[in-house]
Amino acid sequence: MISTKGRYALRFLADIAEHQADGFVPLKDAASRQEISEKYLEIIVKELVKGGLLDAMRGKGGGYRLNRSPDEYNVKDIIELIEGPLVPVACLAPGQAVCPRRKGCRTFPLWQGLYKVISDYLVQFTLADFCSGEL
Repeated sequence: MISTKGRYALRFLADIAEHQADGFVPLKDAASRQEISEKYLEIIVKELVKGGLLDAMRGKGGGYRLNRSPDEYNVKDIIELIEGPLVPVACLAPGQAVCPRRKGCRTFPLWQGLYKVISDYLVQFTLADFCSGEL
């Protein structure tokens, strides 16, 4: 299940993509439009900046903006930055030791296929799709 943190990150980034034409977007403005608590959004934004998805500027005229074109941000990468890997079972998580039962595991192909379906679905959508209204 995608948490509110993941959903809000996606909504915030879509808002920034839509409103950054005039420069940096103040957190307060995006929070108001998206009806998200500024305090909660500050926590999320820190992760987005640290993850390299946003540029930040302090002071008058400051705020946040994307550091790439909206079509270069796919939904899968955004959600995984906030939520972690979207794997259905631990043995598929990146960096996990290979499960000693993998070769004989009758359910492994099922979980592997589910992860592929989820990944393939989410990677096809970008922030540009939200801005264009195609979703």
